[in-house]
Amino acid sequence: MRQNSITFLLSFFLTLGLLAQTDSTALYKRRKKTLFLLQSTGYVGSMSGLYFLWYKPYRTTNFHYFNDNDEWHKVDKVGHALTAYQVGRYSYNWYKWANFNENKSIWLGGLTGFIYLTTVEVFDGFSDGWGFSYGDMLANTAGAFGFVAQQKYWKEQRIALKFSFHQTVYANQNPELLGENLLQQSLKDYNGQTYWLSLNIYSFFKESKFPKWLNMAFGYGAEGMVSATTPDSYKQYYFSLDIDLWRIKTKSKFVNSIFKSVGFIKIPAPAVELSRGKVHFRALYF
Repeated sequence: MRQNSITFLLSFFLTLGLLAQTDSTALYKRRKKTLFLLQSTGYVGSMSGLYFLWYKPYRTTNFHYFNDNDEWHKVDKVGHALTAYQVGRYSYNWYKWANFNENKSIWLGGLTGFIYLTTVEVFDGFSDGWGFSYGDMLANTAGAFGFVAQQKYWKEQRIALKFSFHQTVYANQNPELLGENLLQQSLKDYNGQTYWLSLNIYSFFKESKFPKWLNMAFGYGAEGMVSATTPDSYKQYYFSLDIDLWRIKTKSKFVNSIFKSVGFIKIPAPAVELSRGKVHFRALYF
């Protein structure tokens, strides 16, 4: 099941609360109410949108399972992990904003990401076009736990899961499946999606002179896919540099919140690609 739209939809709303800074008991009560309202609205709204976008064309069936672990070179599975991770990360910041303590914020954030994606997986289980996937659930768990483990033991996110996208020629060969326009393709065309492990260098070497915002990024993608199991498709591995927008602090609270809102996106930069046994240099890779 394709989940990337969830991250794009929630990332903005999950950071709006960062703009407020005043402290008071009454304020935190209002914030908790606001948090509950926004989460409920976001959950119902995004699930409704997901239904019309993905599930409506397919009939509802009895709950069933589907093994899709050999499809799309598992790019979709990495997308699941990223979504669970990012929903957990943004939710954690919301819980902190509402004055939950650190430990509760960590676990509630991780559980929010996990439960959110589990709901989608249940939808899959009742849809004739999909099915409940153990592989998806494993990826959801890994993404949510990845956030929790880092925040619990490092007190920060040293390794972030990020996303980038570029248009490809493959969407034109199967637009119904891969998308008919840029927006649809960014959500459907796995050929143009790259998922990154973005490691913050300074957080591992705090005595170094590396800029606090500089990251090393290791990417994974695949190409040549016009269907879930295209024979001649192939995997791609990348190395690039990245910027951790969460670590850039400006004097503007609004700018800081915008940086965090788009912090799940890998910054375009030169990259080295390894695919089909050959090394390629990309002057600017999205």
